[in-house]
Amino acid sequence: DAIPSADQIRITTSLKSQRGSVWTKTKSIFEYWEVEVTFRVTGRGRIGADGLAIWFTEEQGLEGPVFGAADKWNGVGIFFDSFDNDGKKNNPGVIVVGNNGKLLYDHQNDGSTQALASCQRDFRNKPYPVRVKITYYQKTLTVLINNGFTPDKEDYEFCAKVEDMVLPSQGYFGISAATGGLADDHDVLSFLTFQLTEPGKEVPTPDAEIPQKDKEKYQEEFEHFQQELDKKKEEFQKEHPDVQGQPGKTTCAFFLAAEDLFETVSDRELRQIFEGQNRIHLEIKQLNRQLDMILDEQRRYVSAVTDEIAKRGAGFPSQQGQVSQQEIETVVKTQEEVIRQVNEIR
Repeated sequence: DAIPSADQIRITTSLKSQRGSVWTKTKSIFEYWEVEVTFRVTGRGRIGADGLAIWFTEEQGLEGPVFGAADKWNGVGIFFDSFDNDGKKNNPGVIVVGNNGKLLYDHQNDGSTQALASCQRDFRNKPYPVRVKITYYQKTLTVLINNGFTPDKEDYEFCAKVEDMVLPSQGYFGISAATGGLADDHDVLSFLTFQLTEPGKEVPTPDAEIPQKDKEKYQEEFEHFQQELDKKKEEFQKEHPDVQGQPGKTTCAFFLAAEDLFETVSDRELRQIFEGQNRIHLEIKQLNRQLDMILDEQRRYVSAVTDEIAKRGAGFPSQQGQVSQQEIETVVKTQEEVIRQVNEIR
């Protein structure tokens, strides 16, 4: 049901029971990668359905029940789930689910039993497009999200992180969406893929990656574009003989001069205040992102230690050299205090 256009792809329209997806034609051979996706999820209702998914899988996805794509995938899906199937009031949310090709997705519980990481974010009906940055580097998957409240493209917040995650060495990127009894428009505006390399490691040159035939085709297209540009320049100079040199630079200089000429003292003060406030805002956002990551780490430590206490309480035999129950409880109290203090700082 996906509909492509010049500036976006509507993965599903806001009609009931729609499924759509877009997949790369060739496998990515990057060991480490990062994707930046820009999308909009819009609907008339107070709640929507079903949601959108970003994929990296060993095989190209087919149509299926998991946000428009097939189940039992080998790889990872990052799900933007709009509808609250389990009634826990934690949707819309973002859920990271890995699969080895054998797992059936637990849709009724919104994947909560299978989620490797998640965060609660409302991505529907935002004034600006929502942006997501997903990074896979040295077996760690990180998800950052720009919630669509600001035009600042770099205004990302920490959402989720999964460590020790092993993904296929080669795979296809994809994006899919689905509607149910309720429906939203799911529009994808951009999907950028980047290769990540370790510092100091040699990167293959672009020439080595592009076949000669394609290079010739691109060169021919570029030359054709250059000829059209030169022709338009000549036409402009004939129509405007009084304008010398490059039209773009002349016009730009005029407007810059006009702006300098008409900026009053109060305008300048307002501009400086705005720029200062914007810098403060960006610094606070960066601090908030770092605090989110610290809280995420601390909660995982507490969870791990609490599990250990529960095991000991259940009568599991302790091994020689392990720390005592009292030491574990001290660690838990310390970690809880750290979480409390970080929350206060936030």
